Amino acid sequence: MLEIRQLRAGYGSVEILRGIDLDVAAGEIVAVLGSNGVGKSTLNNNISALYKPFSGSIRFQGQELAGLSSSEVVKLGLIHVPEGRRIFPNLSVRENLELGSLVRGRERRAQNIEKVVDIFPRLRERFGQLAGTLSGGEQQMLAIGRGLMSEPTLLIMDEPSLGLSPLLVEQMFELIQRINRDGLPVLLMEQNAVQTLAIAHRAYIIENGVVAMQGRSEDLARDPELRKNYLGL
Repeated sequence: MLEIRQLRAGYGSVEILRGIDLDVAAGEIVAVLGSNGVGKSTLNNNISALYKPFSGSIRFQGQELAGLSSSEVVKLGLIHVPEGRRIFPNLSVRENLELGSLVRGRERRAQNIEKVVDIFPRLRERFGQLAGTLSGGEQQMLAIGRGLMSEPTLLIMDEPSLGLSPLLVEQMFELIQRINRDGLPVLLMEQNAVQTLAIAHRAYIIENGVVAMQGRSEDLARDPELRKNYLGL
């Protein structure tokens, strides 16, 4: 579904990504792991057309994304749930969800809201509440729910476990598995290597703007170098 080749990208004259190759196939959870500053968010921002790559190719379902606007990328079904949730704090939960269908899925807005609250029953209880008054876990549910309102064919999730309690982190990874079992492929950017590798089919490890390791998650989880440097084992 997603094919990235020799992607070079950054900000101004500063190159962050230095030749990234990455693929996501239908039905997969693909993880991108790495510490802060290695380029995970830069990768997301270029896939979502928030920034233009310096060079290289990003193809989604066979279509080159370079030159498209972020709205055009959303119309194709490639949906990005950004790091830090980025909800609208002064709008209600319902209004935040409705905004998720502004570009894509508007005709089925009511049905999709029902699907989202089936996944996140707590959001139904908070429909009229200002989003900024929700707990951190509820805000993350809302951010993901808003992404699902756009009827994604591929969902990109950037650090969904960031700032959550250990219990909520467990629930978040269970939720990602549930979404995937329902047929939605997920590109997951995370620092939480242990739990990410436990649910992902394949993973890429980024260091200094390049792919340092890649492979099946179960193989990477057993790799001595990765266990030492990323898992602390």
